[in-house]
Amino acid sequence: MAEQDTAARIEDLETKLTFQEDTIQKLNDVIVTCQTRVDEHDAMIRMLMEQVRTAEHIINPEDEPPPPHY
Repeated sequence: MAEQDTAARIEDLETKLTFQEDTIQKLNDVIVTCQTRVDEHDAMIRMLMEQVRTAEHIINPEDEPPPPHY
């Protein structure tokens, strides 16, 4: 009887371990996808920031003449 109980417990633990390994792999896949998106967004933000800096040099409000009502 004790051998059957031990075998059942081991089988239960193996089943749980398999489920946990699958869950961990799925979570890892999600993390990799999220990190890829974060990296892409970071690159886009850097590009946009550079474009803003470039545009600030091209269009400088101090270089424009004042409106006619001044």
